[in-house]
Amino acid sequence: MSGDSCLPQRHTQSDCTSPPPPLACPKTKTCSYRGAVGLGNKYVRLNVGGNLFYTTLQVLTRENSMLKAMFSGKKEVFTDKDGWILIDRSGKHFGSILCYLRDGTVTLPKGRQAVQELLVEAKYYLIQGLVELCQNTLQGNKEQPLCVIPVVTSIKEEERLIQSSAKVNPVVKLVYNRSNNKYSYTSYSDDNLLKNIELFDRLSLSFNGRVLFIKDVIGDEICCWSFYGQGRKLAEVCCTSIVYATEKKQTKVEFPEARIYEETLNALLYETMPLPDNSLLEATRRSYTNCGSHSEEEEGPGGPELRERVRRIHVKRYSTYDDRPLGH
Repeated sequence: MSGDSCLPQRHTQSDCTSPPPPLACPKTKTCSYRGAVGLGNKYVRLNVGGNLFYTTLQVLTRENSMLKAMFSGKKEVFTDKDGWILIDRSGKHFGSILCYLRDGTVTLPKGRQAVQELLVEAKYYLIQGLVELCQNTLQGNKEQPLCVIPVVTSIKEEERLIQSSAKVNPVVKLVYNRSNNKYSYTSYSDDNLLKNIELFDRLSLSFNGRVLFIKDVIGDEICCWSFYGQGRKLAEVCCTSIVYATEKKQTKVEFPEARIYEETLNALLYETMPLPDNSLLEATRRSYTNCGSHSEEEEGPGGPELRERVRRIHVKRYSTYDDRPLGH
């Protein structure tokens, strides 16, 4: 041992009348693990950023890394008063570091950010094999976007997107173009415009794969929602209006959140759902056959009619507004 880095002051009873001594620094020591390579399975206690680990010198010196330099006598290490060796790094991924040193491989953590954090630690400890493993994983597994929102730049492009999605999904389009305004905005118009954009982003995440969401930044409106089903426009919610102030006109942008939600849910009525699987139809047919022992009197006159009504409800899910009778 090379000695203490901070020595506590000792005082006797005669020191009671004197002013109290200053607080002593936490006691840490520096030591050198010279000749440790031949010690084999001797266990070492590590304190890495407040996380405690037990391992052997054989594991720590297996790779040609900074840890091998620390525990083969080439670099000094610090210990606390309890003998724990201090390493001033985050201990979040140090367990993965030890697993790689033991086995030569490790299961990388989930998530791109976690792998990037482990890569930083591997570079610090100079563990080249783990560095390459993290880099190859980051290059090969690029995160896919949660959803893709097309931004239309022409009317023809908009029509093509709506018609291509007509047989599959309904369409919700948001036009927002702040530069279309001829007058000044009211006090809350900018905030409401941002709220409309944020609602559009939330809806696109919630109904991703079921509704095609389109952004239009070249339209004539400042903020306007359009809803399409089966290739035709169902509804439109315009969020702007002109108000008359004392001396001049102003443009007001509103945020009709409830109406927008309502029209989005109405557009889902035009969603084309997949047909039931043949195995499911066969299973339901068998269950009905097994129940065929009941007599028609037990079944009652409403039985077949009830089954037919349920079938029609499922069919009605694929109908249009024009085909639905009033009250449905």
